[in-house]
Amino acid sequence: MLEIDGAHGEGGGQLLRMAVALSAIQSVPVRVVRIRAGRPTPGLAAQHVAALGAVAALCNGEIDGLAVGSKEIAFRPGDITGGRHTFDVGTAGSVTLVLQACLPVAAAARETVRLRIQGGTDVRWSPPVDYLARVFLPLLRRIGGRVEIEVFRRGYYPRGGGTVEVVIEPTRAWAPFDVASPLAIHSVRGIAHVSNLGDDIPKRMKHAAMRRFHGIADVKIEERVYRGVEAVGQGGALVLWAEAGPTVLGASSLAERGKSSERVGEESAAALVAEMNSGATLDVHAADQLLPYLARSDRPSHFLAREVSGHLETMAWLVPQFVPSKIEFASVGALHTVSVEPGA
Repeated sequence: MLEIDGAHGEGGGQLLRMAVALSAIQSVPVRVVRIRAGRPTPGLAAQHVAALGAVAALCNGEIDGLAVGSKEIAFRPGDITGGRHTFDVGTAGSVTLVLQACLPVAAAARETVRLRIQGGTDVRWSPPVDYLARVFLPLLRRIGGRVEIEVFRRGYYPRGGGTVEVVIEPTRAWAPFDVASPLAIHSVRGIAHVSNLGDDIPKRMKHAAMRRFHGIADVKIEERVYRGVEAVGQGGALVLWAEAGPTVLGASSLAERGKSSERVGEESAAALVAEMNSGATLDVHAADQLLPYLARSDRPSHFLAREVSGHLETMAWLVPQFVPSKIEFASVGALHTVSVEPGA
């Protein structure tokens, strides 16, 4: 049984989720120790329990130590199967983080997998669901993924209650992502949404963001307001993305109590402008999330990142322990080239 130090590098939930997902894909039993040891509240939180339980259900696996507060788990994967599953993360646990663990496993099934997940769709410390739908999934499709998502209801802290349905078709082979030169941005798109809040809020988010894109001809940001059965609780977010040939760069900011609409717009736009101006070909969030897929391609991948984040470093350490591969970084001026060599 492979042993993974859950406190290595960034030492958070992503390491834990992806260790178990890679274990399922590669049929390698794994023990994760010192789970989140450096965090203020070490061990498994409720959303980690939900994500690991979901992976176990997808592959008929067994987990020892699957309980809130547990600092060590042992996972023995079984066979990945298709079919329909429903998972409730509970309260406002992140739907997108559960999907981060489930997607690579479901794509390895021989049949279609249909997931219905309930929880928080737009919550702190996780990608908003519009980032997943408009940035990450289009990138995944470009390397061979076949995933569709539908958002039935938005959910926020503290109640959760959001609902999404995802259909994942099998992927037999992953293509490389080989975009190692800066590209010209041809358009910027966005979704400014709120739920059970004033109609003026998404307008103010949008206008604050638009000011940052002066000089870009094609910028369109949708305004959306959800009410009634469309959302549980109050909340919102602005997700922006820039399209550039074979890639898309994304950024986001959540609407929160005490945070002005203008600040939400400015934060999201500033983050996207930083990605665009850097010449990166994957944004700082997508860079680490794609590594588990690229390591299983039949050819090398190369892309440019604005920075080597703690998440990226941690995934570059973790992935080769399950999937034969070499992941390396090299500085190119202010940018970083990330190289993924499968089979190394």
